[in-house]
Amino acid sequence: MKALVYHGPGQRSWDTVPNPTIQLPTDAIVKIDTATICGSDLHILKGDVPEVKAGTILGHEAVGTIVETGAAVTKFQIGDHVLVSCITSCGSCRFCKEARYGQCTGGGGWIFGHLINGLQAEYARVPFADNSLFKVPSGLTDEQVLFLSDILPTSFEVGVLNGGVRPGDTVAIVGAGPIGLAAVMTAKLYTPGRIIVIDLDDGRLAKAKEFGADVTINNGREDAVKRVFELTGGLGADVAVEAVGVPATFELAAELVRAGGTLANVGVHGKPATLHLEKLWIKDVTITTGLVDTRTIPQLLSLIENGRLDPTVLATHRFSIDEAMEAYDVFADAAKTHALKVVLKGTAVSTETKLKVPTTATA
Repeated sequence: MKALVYHGPGQRSWDTVPNPTIQLPTDAIVKIDTATICGSDLHILKGDVPEVKAGTILGHEAVGTIVETGAAVTKFQIGDHVLVSCITSCGSCRFCKEARYGQCTGGGGWIFGHLINGLQAEYARVPFADNSLFKVPSGLTDEQVLFLSDILPTSFEVGVLNGGVRPGDTVAIVGAGPIGLAAVMTAKLYTPGRIIVIDLDDGRLAKAKEFGADVTINNGREDAVKRVFELTGGLGADVAVEAVGVPATFELAAELVRAGGTLANVGVHGKPATLHLEKLWIKDVTITTGLVDTRTIPQLLSLIENGRLDPTVLATHRFSIDEAMEAYDVFADAAKTHALKVVLKGTAVSTETKLKVPTTATA
């Protein structure tokens, strides 16, 4: 089959690789129908995630069709249309029992495109299938559910829920990329009094307005801290969400938060950031971090199914999956291309790379 393979920092290619196989009875093999690229993939390519070994297939967000199941898989069968969560769960370790699936110590957690081969491929092996797949409700398209693999629950859980957003709050979101915009969408579920989005890109700030931001600030031309404090009567934001993953944005978010407020870090950081405890120690500020657990996928899926949430607006560019190399170029050059999320649609698979679809489940 074909797949997008990482070959070390700055190196990737669309390669022919072996088809995935069932390795454990809890596995499933999924034909990838639709996938997408995440900012975390770009962090990997920059060398920010050294655990990723050369030769690993990238990607952790996809919708697909089950073509093979292990003998212990009971909730799914061949032909099921499924959302693949970016987080897998063994279901039995301490953290999984606490619904902290991202911290799974039983072989799950964030492993796709990180510790095992990922989902930017024609086929993928999904460990712990019963705990890590979600059936796509009939009537919903791939694009309606695709961003539930990672970006929407990440922004919701690590940004909005960890940040403790409440009705009437002022929420300041640093970064108007896909994560920041998804944070705007999901923060609105809690009726904050005001959502402020800060970025350097006017195009993305315009998008933030479309997504529901009340105020946008270009901190390349304006003092964001001064403006936020003016808007809040000198208090600062109740919740500051860091949605970029570089030291400067974390430090900015820490300056925006009010005494007694919360700084929720969502961005993936590859370098140290300075924590100004000489300023924060007296302010009763709470700082949260986290890897998404995807425990809210059923909740978000219900909101989409009932027309309360429409994540399809995040999709700006579409490619066939065998155009993944070009899609990466477009996604990485978002300042010029204005890409938010690129969608990779599965293509017809050549005869020599097709998996034989069994008629019964196999171990």
